[in-house]
Amino acid sequence: MPSDFPLQPLLDLSQMRLDEATRRLGALIAGEQQATERLELLMQYREEYQKRFLAAAQQGLGRLAWANYQSFLARLDEAIVQARAAAETSRQRTADGQKAWLDQRGRLKAFDTLAQRHRLHQRGIEARREQKDSDEHAARVGGEAKE
Repeated sequence: MPSDFPLQPLLDLSQMRLDEATRRLGALIAGEQQATERLELLMQYREEYQKRFLAAAQQGLGRLAWANYQSFLARLDEAIVQARAAAETSRQRTADGQKAWLDQRGRLKAFDTLAQRHRLHQRGIEARREQKDSDEHAARVGGEAKE
């Protein structure tokens, strides 16, 4: 009868931790995509607003309208700076999450390798036991035949 793998609780825990790291990494990747999309949208909007400003300036703008365009463009620029920083932070968190996932996968593979070796060793023990039982049975049958 094969014995249980003594490190099975650690193998199970490693699997649970890998599953959790996978979920976290998925959330980090989604967050990074959202941050990148936000940045891209702000940049597109700024470009469109800049075009509107230039078109309006060609038609002639008063000081107040000019100041309003400039003020809004400055706020967009600040929002872009913040969105760029958020996207970079999100990229870094995703990279850290990928590293954590790879580390956890490595731990799980190590325990899995040990479990496979344990099973192989147990199969060898079982095969030797079966061979011994078979040899003993053959010896008994052979001994009875001689009598």
